[in-house]
Amino acid sequence: MDSADISVLLVDDEPNILRALRRVLRREDYRLLTANNGEEALVVMQTEPVDLVVSDSRMPGMDGAELLSRIQQHWPECRRLMLTGHADLTSTIRAINEGQIYRYITKPWSDDDLRLTLRQALEHQQAERERRRLEALTQEQNRELALLNAHLEERVQARTRELQQVADMLELAYGELKRSYVTATQVFSALISQRLPRNLQTNTQVRDLVKAYADTHHFDEELKQSLMMAASLYNLGKMTWNDQLLATPSDRLSTQDRETYQRYPVAGEGLLMALDYLEDTASIIRHHRERWNGSGYPDRLKGEEIPYGARLLGLAVDFIELQRGLVLQRRLPRDDALKLLRKLSGRVYEPEMCEAFITLCIEQAPDLGMGGDQVRSLDTRRLEPGMILVRDLHSESGMLLLNEGKQLTRDLIERLVRFEETEGTRYVLWVKLPDGDPE
Repeated sequence: MDSADISVLLVDDEPNILRALRRVLRREDYRLLTANNGEEALVVMQTEPVDLVVSDSRMPGMDGAELLSRIQQHWPECRRLMLTGHADLTSTIRAINEGQIYRYITKPWSDDDLRLTLRQALEHQQAERERRRLEALTQEQNRELALLNAHLEERVQARTRELQQVADMLELAYGELKRSYVTATQVFSALISQRLPRNLQTNTQVRDLVKAYADTHHFDEELKQSLMMAASLYNLGKMTWNDQLLATPSDRLSTQDRETYQRYPVAGEGLLMALDYLEDTASIIRHHRERWNGSGYPDRLKGEEIPYGARLLGLAVDFIELQRGLVLQRRLPRDDALKLLRKLSGRVYEPEMCEAFITLCIEQAPDLGMGGDQVRSLDTRRLEPGMILVRDLHSESGMLLLNEGKQLTRDLIERLVRFEETEGTRYVLWVKLPDGDPE
C-alpha cells in the first residue's frame, strides 16, 4: 500500500504536540489529519477515510480512552494508538480494554520508535485486509468447486482436461489458500471420489485411520498434516483411468493394466511436484506401495528406506481396499482383513507399526465411524434402541443376522438376547451411538 494513500489522524488538545507529531511524520508521506479534541476527531472520522488514529490519553471533555472506544465500535478496521504519560496507567488500561488499542506510546517519545510503531500498525492492518481478501477468494473458489462437483458426471468424457483442471486448482490452492491447504485437499479428494461408485470410495475411511493413528502416537503437526493430505490425494494418479480399470481388483488385472496400475503413485507425485509446500505429501504418495521386504514399487525400497508416513498410508489403504474388493476379487470381512495384515507383517508391512495399527483398529475402530460419530463395541445387554449397526453381524455358523446400517429397536434387541440363549453364545455388536448420546 502506497504511503501517500494512507490517512493518519492526530488528536491532541495541545497545538505544540500536534506540530511535533506532524514534524516527526512529514517524511513518511502520509496524509495527515488533525483534531484538537475527541468531538472534532469523530467528525473527521465521519467525513474522511482514516487508516490510523494517534490520540492523546488526557484531553478535556472526551478523553483518549473514550474516543478510541467509539472509533473501535464504529470503525473497527482503523488502527488505534494512544499517547500517554507514565502516570496515566488507568487511562491506558481503559484504552486497552475498551478501545482495543494496537499499542500505546509514552511521552516523551523517540521519533524513530514512533515512526516504526506506526509502520508496524499499518503493516498489520494491511496484512489483516489481505487475509480477509483471501478468505473471500477462498469462499468464492469453494462455491465454484461445489458447482463443478454437481456437474462432474458431465465432464467424465473430458478426462485429460479435467486432470489438468485439478492440477491447476492445486496450484491455486498453494498460492491463495496457504492457511487452509488441508481443507482444500479434502475438497479435491471429494472430486476424485466422484469418479468411483459410492461403495468403492475409500478416502474418508483412510483419512480417519491415519488421523487416529497419528493422534494416538502423538505425531508432530507437520508429519500429521502431510499424512492427512496424502490420505486425501493418494488416488490422484488414477484420474486418467477408465471406469473399468478403476473398479477392477488389483489381483485380477491383465499384464498391461497392472503396469498402468503400478504407475499411479508416481503419477500422483508428479501432479504435486510443482507445489513445493506439498513435497513431503508427494513423497508419501509415491512410496505408499513399497513393501518392507523390498518387493514393492515404484522404487523397491526396503525396510527403513521407506518413508515412515508411506508405511502407515500403505497399511491404511490396504486395510480399507481389502474390505471394498479393490485388492482381491471378493470383499474381505473386517476381521479377516486384520488377520491378513498380521500375516503379511514383516514382509509387506513394518512389524511394529503393523501390530500397533491392528491394535488401534480393534480397540478404537476409527474406520467404523460415520462422519466423526462415536462408535462402540457392546454386548447385547448394553444395547439401546436407536443405536445403528456399523458392521454386519453374523452367527457363529456364518449366517448373516443383521446388516450394517440397521437401526436397533427394543423388540430387535430382545430377539437377539433370546437367540443368544437358544444358541448358548454371546454376541458383540459395533454400533453408532444415537444422536445426542454422550456415551
